[in-house]
Amino acid sequence: MIADLRSDTVTKPTEAMLQAMIAAPVGDDVLGDDPTVQALEQKISKLTGMEAAVFVPSGTMGNQIGIAAHTQPGDSILVEDEAHILHYEVGALAVLNGLTIRSLRSENGTPTLQEIKSKNFTSSLHTPGTTLLCLENTHNRHGGSITTPETHADFRTLANDLSLNIHLDGARLWNAAAALDRPVSDFTEHVDSVSLCLSKALGTPVGSVLAGTSSHIDKARIWRKRLGGGMRQSGILAAAGIYAIDHNFALLKQDHARAIKLSEFINSETTWTSPTPQTNIVMLDLDKNPAEIISKLEEQNVRAYQFGPNRIRFVFHHQVTDEMLEQTCLALRKVCLS
Repeated sequence: MIADLRSDTVTKPTEAMLQAMIAAPVGDDVLGDDPTVQALEQKISKLTGMEAAVFVPSGTMGNQIGIAAHTQPGDSILVEDEAHILHYEVGALAVLNGLTIRSLRSENGTPTLQEIKSKNFTSSLHTPGTTLLCLENTHNRHGGSITTPETHADFRTLANDLSLNIHLDGARLWNAAAALDRPVSDFTEHVDSVSLCLSKALGTPVGSVLAGTSSHIDKARIWRKRLGGGMRQSGILAAAGIYAIDHNFALLKQDHARAIKLSEFINSETTWTSPTPQTNIVMLDLDKNPAEIISKLEEQNVRAYQFGPNRIRFVFHHQVTDEMLEQTCLALRKVCLS
């Protein structure tokens, strides 16, 4: 038995999900007549309280076309220092969208209002105007940390004062909603667009959905086509998303509970440390390079991911069982004592 905790992207479709994909009615989504894609987009629009949505192949595309539809080349945008948009999207903000990026420092992935104010540019002959604030919830590199709806509301008030739009990288927003027992719309009512991933927390094989106003999504569809993201009979993939929302969303609390148990085990039964997780991501902090530890865990059929010079990440998902959690704990103890 292999306990694969490298990421929540490693899940495989269940038999029930595969059957839903096989049975999905399809059309040509680029021509606007795939009924299953339309059903998924409508479902996301309802969940987020947004006017419209568009299905895309990846979270990176969802973020980038969402940002492109808000901005013009040369604009300044604000992005948190450790954001996925900065670290894991291969410079797309510059390469695709020609944007000037100002990064925001934060303690836990949520920048302060003062930090946002200090980095905002007023357009002039000499400076690019700041037009967009980008947020991430939950925050991957800060261990799945949550920004509350109340804090989002504070960001909205400030953004209105500064004439900024807000884009939310909500790849794992599902986890935040589950952890706080709040509807997704509580988080998204304060933003102008949001990208929700289906292939992370919810366990589908492919796909994300960008939601926003109708005019914003119309622009984003052009960007999707421009970047090669227009798909044809993609209802097969959209069906997995519908199934995941209906069935896997409810399982996220189990992932969170297992994450807490692993973190507690690390802190009590090993010489290493782990910050208490808010959702499904567990960080293990070391005083040395993690490569050797990861290799030894692999020998015990436990897979983890190096997440910095002294850090290992474990990510829980619906295909990590209690037995796999126990296997991971035993492997960590053995490696720590060896």
